[in-house]
Amino acid sequence: MEFKNIYTCFPGGKHKVLTMSYDDGKEDDLRLLEIFNRYGIKGTFHLNSGLEGQRQENGITRLPISSYKEVYKGHEVSCHTVLHPTIARCPIEQVAVQVLEDRRALERAVGYPVRGLSYPNGSYSREIIELLPKLGIEYSRVVGNTDDFAMPENFLEWKSTCHHNHNLLENGRRFIELDKTQYLYMMYVWGHSYEFPRDNNWDMMEEFCRMVSGREDTWYATNIQIVDYMNAAKRLQFTIDGDKVYNPNACSVWIEVDKRKVEVPGGALVEI
Repeated sequence: MEFKNIYTCFPGGKHKVLTMSYDDGKEDDLRLLEIFNRYGIKGTFHLNSGLEGQRQENGITRLPISSYKEVYKGHEVSCHTVLHPTIARCPIEQVAVQVLEDRRALERAVGYPVRGLSYPNGSYSREIIELLPKLGIEYSRVVGNTDDFAMPENFLEWKSTCHHNHNLLENGRRFIELDKTQYLYMMYVWGHSYEFPRDNNWDMMEEFCRMVSGREDTWYATNIQIVDYMNAAKRLQFTIDGDKVYNPNACSVWIEVDKRKVEVPGGALVEI
């Protein structure tokens, strides 16, 4: 029989994806979003519904929840718990309440299911990881940097490539030079927008977005878009001979068959 190399691709047959992840919903998100929108970059913003609108001692104001739907339009709003506690120290029932009530408030604000999280203060445990799917949470970001571009083994323990203050431009240059199409590569950047004026390095983010934007081999996606697409790809049904594939999803999934890009539309059986 004839054997084939069949690979999962990102939408459009691409093999690289860039995603950005920012916490706390403070007013500097407005400038960061303007940069993202100008360069076609997609971000996920993890928000604390119980702290919205507060003004802190350093003068930084959190955006009001009434603004979320418009401010974060075209991006993703995600959970960060209601009050930003160090949840590994909390009773597990209170962890559930912090996540569920954050979901409820954010969903009412933006009008769609909120299914992601970043762990507040980077705090989590095995027990919390096991709890989150029962609360409708499909991924959660941990702190730290991998300086790598591999896809995560567990989306509920998702570590980024880098914080924007950690080798951002160096990692960005490495990312755009990756050209081995037999791999899927992801660059994932995280941080807090209030750090840019504090560190006086808005220019660095501008330079990064300019450098990585508009590339034909790169998909620009939110966190949940990546999770949803990879889950859809796993549901493809192939024949043993590798001559047909059925897509039970509503969305298209792209594959590569012996270096040929193939779109498998939702609900379609395709000969490959």
